[in-house]
Amino acid sequence: MIKFLIVAILLVLLFGGGTRLIVAGGAKSLNLGDRLLGDGDGATLQVAGQPYGSGPRNKLDIWVPTGTRKTDRLPVIVWLYGGGWYSGAREDYGFAGRAFAKQGFIVVIPDYRLVPEGHWPDFLEDSAAAVAWTDAHIANYGGDPDRIALSGHSAGAYNAVMLALDPKWMKSAGSDVSVIRGVAALAGPYDFVPFEKGGRADVAMGDIRPIERTQPIAFVRADAPPLWLGHGTADDVVRVGNSQRLAAAMGKAGGAVALRTYDGLSHNDLVMALTGPLSYKGPVLADATDFLRGATARRVSPAR
Repeated sequence: MIKFLIVAILLVLLFGGGTRLIVAGGAKSLNLGDRLLGDGDGATLQVAGQPYGSGPRNKLDIWVPTGTRKTDRLPVIVWLYGGGWYSGAREDYGFAGRAFAKQGFIVVIPDYRLVPEGHWPDFLEDSAAAVAWTDAHIANYGGDPDRIALSGHSAGAYNAVMLALDPKWMKSAGSDVSVIRGVAALAGPYDFVPFEKGGRADVAMGDIRPIERTQPIAFVRADAPPLWLGHGTADDVVRVGNSQRLAAAMGKAGGAVALRTYDGLSHNDLVMALTGPLSYKGPVLADATDFLRGATARRVSPAR
């Protein structure tokens, strides 16, 4: 009876004009709505709270396609959530794990240090450590360490793109940027100086000098992993110009990049579209998945 009432309330909120109230509840509400109203088949939470480092937030969850065997060698996505480097919890992003696992990917969702306990570059170092752990251990869970890609939304997209563009982060984690086969980034900030005084970015990284060290656009290079940048034209949190300028800079540098803009979609619409009940907002999952399948395709050795 309680579950029925919850489902009824969510239906009213989602389709009765109250979507903003669901969004106000954050990822936790999105995850609940997806779990109760979405198609629950096809994805399994295989591991919850696996340590990837020694810190209290150095833990990750692993979602797999239902029926995955240890001997499988499935493509892998490390999903980095947003929250302005201030908020986020891996268990609230089960909807992203389910969405991509149903598409045939192993999905790793790590926590990372957040403000005020963490500042730049703590969240980058943690993200890199999670990717390095994935490279070293994902074969034990049915994943292929040679087929790892990154994805994320907002601040998580920033983290993912920084790891791909600036090789020092993966190197500092004892790994190499070459383990990243591509990045599907949603609504990320990539070229956003000057910071708003006292704003989230200013608090998270405003003390860094030179400030360009914090900007992904400063590290474009021809040999970077391919990028797919998705952004809504109605995004008033992270302006679409961030993706447009990064795409242009990558193209000028000779790097592989694709830009997909979604007319009328807001900042949160892009991540909401990953949930079953709100997938009608746009083909974000399908577009990102198409890119990620190509980026993580098996390499075929040339015939001799």
